[in-house]
Amino acid sequence: MRRLVVFGCGYTARRFVALHGSAFDRVDVTSRSDETAARLAADGLAAHVFDGSELTPALAEAARAATHVLVSAPPDAHGDPTLRGAGAALSAAAGLAWVGYLSTIGVYADAGGGWVDETTEPEADSERGARRIVAEREWLAFGRERGIPVQIFRLAGIYGPGRSQIDNLRAGTAKRLVKPGQVFNRIHVDDIAAALAAGVAHPGAGPIVNVTDDEPAAPQDVVTYAARLIGVEPPPETPFETAAISEMARSFYSSNKRVANRVLKEEFGVRLAYPTYREGIASLAE
Repeated sequence: MRRLVVFGCGYTARRFVALHGSAFDRVDVTSRSDETAARLAADGLAAHVFDGSELTPALAEAARAATHVLVSAPPDAHGDPTLRGAGAALSAAAGLAWVGYLSTIGVYADAGGGWVDETTEPEADSERGARRIVAEREWLAFGRERGIPVQIFRLAGIYGPGRSQIDNLRAGTAKRLVKPGQVFNRIHVDDIAAALAAGVAHPGAGPIVNVTDDEPAAPQDVVTYAARLIGVEPPPETPFETAAISEMARSFYSSNKRVANRVLKEEFGVRLAYPTYREGIASLAE
């Protein structure tokens, strides 16, 4: 029996379950809140409340019976909550065949707009990225110690249904910030789901893979393109230096790099449905 347990069933993990959950005989998911767990249960999933502390008996049983585990919950100031709270139960999972950990390309330092790939040593610019590096290493060590394939999926900026510049423009919250030379990689959530499915099918690939599109692009260009597709005027260009944005948003602009995806294509065999932002945004404008 193939049993998938998802720790942290947010936007991306939920999409994977929706598109590829039928590959498993049972799917268990976790959320930090009772309210979200109830919504997931209403969708027919076996939902558990888990905040990184004590496992409920039902979740402990699910972890020990898991054949596949997807970890989407981010690390906190005390480390990785899934390893902290569920590591012992997962270590006892005799049939565990695969662990996928969702990380971020934020583990790479600023490259001045140059290219990085999976051979680039991670040296995060932020505390968030540093926590991710530690969590990646802990999960890879978990796999080595137990002889279980662990794959690290370093995700670019995620967009998709309900979460794109199309939605921001319609809501009146889009900004067209301009920082000369700044580019970002992106990835449609459906392409992330395809990458995870490929990882399950090819557990020996990687173990580290950048899940990004083919074309790093200036953020203001994406907003302009989205506005043209839906027939609205784009917001005015705003110099990054004077923009009124949060410190977290500002921190994303402190790192400028182009992230390669050769491993995704050649080792995982993924053919991107949305190789650039143009195809992805166009699909959301329909």
